[in-house]
Amino acid sequence: MATPKPKARNVADLKASILRPSLTSTYECHFSIPSGALSTMASWMNSRGLPYDSTLKKDITLSCREASLPGTSLATHTLDNDRSGVTERHVYRRQFDTTASFTFYVDHDYNIINFFENYIAFIVNEPKNTDVEKDNFFYRVSFPKEYKTEIFIRKFERDYNGDNLVYKFLNAYPISINQMPVSYEQSQILLCTVNFNFSRYVIIPPGGFTQSAPPSSSSLDNLPVDQQRDSVINDSIPQTFGNTNGEGTDFVERDTATGERMDGAFFGDGLLLLPDGTPVRNADGSFREMF
Repeated sequence: MATPKPKARNVADLKASILRPSLTSTYECHFSIPSGALSTMASWMNSRGLPYDSTLKKDITLSCREASLPGTSLATHTLDNDRSGVTERHVYRRQFDTTASFTFYVDHDYNIINFFENYIAFIVNEPKNTDVEKDNFFYRVSFPKEYKTEIFIRKFERDYNGDNLVYKFLNAYPISINQMPVSYEQSQILLCTVNFNFSRYVIIPPGGFTQSAPPSSSSLDNLPVDQQRDSVINDSIPQTFGNTNGEGTDFVERDTATGERMDGAFFGDGLLLLPDGTPVRNADGSFREMF
């Protein structure tokens, strides 16, 4: 392949490319209670004096001072012996960052801290009454489907034009809250950093994802016969091929451990046949039955 030759550029080319950079200060982060536990956790937080409403959701989004777009990498195998003097690396797995960190401005009423503290308390299913102060305090962690949720980072530009870059974190939940030092030195804005665990992320296209259409029967007609049979599962057709009880007879489902028939019958399946159809005989000359 030939190396591309240099090409003259004008001012319009520069304005359309390097003179329109993306800025780090234009983004939004969206956090929400898991949909499966929305009513439970909302009432649980209300009992602790923190109403979960649209105002709180908006404040959490606007208070997110700092976030990081997630990273990813590919794990590879190293091959040294396929070609002399050449080391090759082939991909076998895609890896995602294990955590995503978000830093928030803490409001005057400490709603940001209370929200994430209550979220973590909900995950471990802490009691809502004075039992939490007792010496014999204990808890039982909730099921993952009750506390895992989706969080979003939307990256846009200050003119609000063009496509947005939307990162969707799947199976996310807060795993830790960093220490927040306070002192008598010069006052600063109190910041709260929350670390989320997640399984993976996806970048949502501007038009959203399209649904994949199931393969039609006509698309299988052009495949070889063996591949058509392997590509279509039809349990309504008796599978009689290979039955040792003779051609045209159905298989009988049996218990894996005991070999007992699952249809409730106590009689055998008939004579055991050889591939050529002749019955198998025992050492004494009698015919051998299946069971």
